[in-house]
Amino acid sequence: MLETWVSIAIGLGLSAACGFRVFVPLLVLSVASMQGHVPLAAGFEWIGTMPALIAFATATALEVLAYYIAWFDHLLDTMATPTAVVAGVIASASVLTELPPLVKWGVALIGGGSVAGLVQGATVLARVKSAALTGGIGNPVFATLELVGSITTAVLAIIIPLVCLLLVIGLCFFIFRASRRLLFGRRHVT
Repeated sequence: MLETWVSIAIGLGLSAACGFRVFVPLLVLSVASMQGHVPLAAGFEWIGTMPALIAFATATALEVLAYYIAWFDHLLDTMATPTAVVAGVIASASVLTELPPLVKWGVALIGGGSVAGLVQGATVLARVKSAALTGGIGNPVFATLELVGSITTAVLAIIIPLVCLLLVIGLCFFIFRASRRLLFGRRHVT
């Protein structure tokens, strides 16, 4: 039972990291799998192969560099949002080794996809606000923070998954409250 919760925590942690950067968590997962730290579910063994590692490393390098190009980062966000959701689903499903297929894909689609989408959506809104406030000058700083967030979340998901899950829940709660305020403003009680 504990193994199931640990795999869910790893999957959701990696999914949240996909919301910051699409390929960083898949690269971390590939390395962790190749070193024997994370078992992969049937059908996802390809993630722990050298060709996958090379592909994820190349995609990560290109993605990271692209976010430092001022006008290109906004264009990339439009493609990254659906891609982050798909990556979150894959990251979750790939580590859910002990669950029946229906439950596994339910957790991966609803949990992993939602967490990745929520984090990605929040970063898009924050990037737009940063660009508006700084005229785009603050975007490299924001890109660096997203990269650090993705690396940190992915590594925590592998090393201390249950703690990472609690942090992801806290992050999702914070994002929900912040976006609610952004969309609907503060409610003043009289």
